[in-house]
Amino acid sequence: MYILGISCYYHDAAAALLRDGELIAASQEERFTRKKHDNSFPKNAIEFCLQTAGISKDDLDYVVFYEKPLVKFGRILLNTLGAYPRSAAVWQEAMIAWMGDKLWIKTHIMNRIGVKPNKILFCDHHMSHAASAFFASPFDDAAVMTIDGVGEWTTTTLGEACGSFENGEVNSINLFAEQRYPNSLGLLYSAFTAFLGFKVNSGEYKVMGMAPYGEPRYVDKVHKLIDIRSDGSFKLNMDYFAFHFSPESTINQKFLDLFGEPRHEESEFFTSKTNPERATSQAALEKNQYYADIAASIQAVTEEALLNMAKELHRRTGKKNLVMAGGVALNSVANYRLLTETPFENLYVQPAAGDDGGALGAALWAYHILLKKPRKFIMTQAYWGKEYSPDEIKRFLDSNSASYKTYKNDDDMLDEVADMITQGNVVGFYQGRFEWGPRALGNRSILADPRREEMKEIVNVKIKFREPFRPFAPVVLAERATEYFDFPDNPDLYPPRFMLMVTPVKEDKQKEVPATTHAGGTGRLQSVTSQDNYRYYEVIRRFGEKTGTPVILNTSFNLRGEPIVNTPDNAWFTFTKSGIDALAIGPYLVKK
Repeated sequence: MYILGISCYYHDAAAALLRDGELIAASQEERFTRKKHDNSFPKNAIEFCLQTAGISKDDLDYVVFYEKPLVKFGRILLNTLGAYPRSAAVWQEAMIAWMGDKLWIKTHIMNRIGVKPNKILFCDHHMSHAASAFFASPFDDAAVMTIDGVGEWTTTTLGEACGSFENGEVNSINLFAEQRYPNSLGLLYSAFTAFLGFKVNSGEYKVMGMAPYGEPRYVDKVHKLIDIRSDGSFKLNMDYFAFHFSPESTINQKFLDLFGEPRHEESEFFTSKTNPERATSQAALEKNQYYADIAASIQAVTEEALLNMAKELHRRTGKKNLVMAGGVALNSVANYRLLTETPFENLYVQPAAGDDGGALGAALWAYHILLKKPRKFIMTQAYWGKEYSPDEIKRFLDSNSASYKTYKNDDDMLDEVADMITQGNVVGFYQGRFEWGPRALGNRSILADPRREEMKEIVNVKIKFREPFRPFAPVVLAERATEYFDFPDNPDLYPPRFMLMVTPVKEDKQKEVPATTHAGGTGRLQSVTSQDNYRYYEVIRRFGEKTGTPVILNTSFNLRGEPIVNTPDNAWFTFTKSGIDALAIGPYLVKK
């Protein structure tokens, strides 16, 4: 049985394909179109999924969309009428979008994929999130928390799930509590994303990256915008927001009266922590420090709200396992606190926690809940994208007259890659199937030496061409992780595998890996096993043998503003247009 899940027309369009309940292929559309956060119908991602399985549209048993468009349209209609006439511009923009595409999802699926209408299903947005987390997890039962901007009406759910690997009749997801629009933790965070000069729905992680450079001095002000209640719920004070009536702004003048002038999108960000040599620029330092303190404050309040919800969820369910999805579940700083400061013993976060993961969740919901099929699949790794063979890579390199080195065996190549990193070179590492979700996890990564503090500036400024405050991930051998990072010694802990948890770096190790230690002494680590990614693991292991440090700096293989690379052509472009010293692409090594 083949079930295709689809998400599109908001942001991060994607497709995911199941065969008898097991994931075969999954990808965001942006990887093929090269348009970051592409929200269009995922034509290319669908074609990739079908090709990977070796099937045609006629072999599909069901196609499942990740939300219910008519319910969502009803919310937009009622909200716009309630805020009229201030919402006139929202109404005009919504009508153009909805009358053009969004109301005709079923027709689009029928015409563009070529399936009959009785094969098309629709799943609630937050049920898609919940299914993407629980049915990809290793747990037989778990508490469920989904948090994002907004789905149809829902912005947050609390619930519980159970699912059998032997008897599908017992599969269930009960979302027993919800928050409804406009009360949204995701939209609150997005409002501060806009205030801090970043793009909503894509720049939220930059706010999280800015927060360690500040202090949460303005928590009291943020609390004027949100009332966090003892029962786990919260309520926004809509007097400070404009997202419910404006197509252009999430915040209004009252917000600006409270927090002051917003940061300009293109302004340079530096503080005494990021650039101490610029201490003479006192006025700019003070201004940037204020923005960093705002970022720290909204991050602190977000964590407070999430901890409050999680503790209430545990009180109501008594479960030891927690699963999460929705865009807010990518807040890796909060995830660490959820694991260490609540009664939950285990945590699983869907690697593609945003709308892209909704495609997978919709397919899993149909298979396990509607069809009551038993579970087979646990997402232990995230390499579900397209792969290019050595012959395809060689043909590309030859067509570009590239000078490359080949090896008698792969071990020799891995040794040389580790040597180059040890010597201070930055290496683009391209292999296998690309990753599912927003993180580069070793198949489309840029690797460097974490012991060299100057690598922060080299990789950010000269290679990625991005803001100098942006952090990097320390990648560590799984069996050595607790030597360097302070988190529970649990080999079955999944968030570190997917780079979804920021943990303290042990004090005696911080100076050993300065390039990957964030302000405040933390790191968003990835732990790697030989079983999940042998070549990646071996580079780290060999680097550790040569240096005594089993940790490597990892960042996504892309330039600022671009999706992570997919094809050999994408990798070559990024390599040649940046300061990357070498490209390890499949079994070939190209040096500058």
